[in-house]
Amino acid sequence: MVSPVTKLLRNAAFASLLAASFSLPAHAESFASSASSAGSASSGSVSDSIGGSSDSSSGKKKVAAGQYRVIDIAQAPGKAGKVRLTLRAADAGMSGEFYLDVPNRALADQPLAAGNLVDVRERAYGYEFANVQTQRPFFLALHDDWYSELRSNAL
Repeated sequence: MVSPVTKLLRNAAFASLLAASFSLPAHAESFASSASSAGSASSGSVSDSIGGSSDSSSGKKKVAAGQYRVIDIAQAPGKAGKVRLTLRAADAGMSGEFYLDVPNRALADQPLAAGNLVDVRERAYGYEFANVQTQRPFFLALHDDWYSELRSNAL
């Protein structure tokens, strides 16, 4: 038999979760469904994760969707626990090179090596990075506004 206090606590917990779900930004729902398809992918903000490719007039970092070859993998300078991937456009019609800083755990289940291909997909929330061999995303680079909203609404 469940005590009245236990029932009250369960109902209060359910009500809190329900209320919190309504306070999330509307775009969080689309992010959640995309992120769930990403499995155990890690995430970070675009400004903290992507560098070396910027629009000089606006200073906004921009990455084009497509396939990129891993040129180098090294410890991210000044970022303990993160790896820096240097990526270069692999498609003939694309140009550009940029780096991507990801937590070590992002590559734990599906390590990358120099020469591997990474598929970059542009999403409403930012960019999804997937290993071409496995087709499994390993990192989500979230636009800064999405990243800050999601961090402030953590459940």
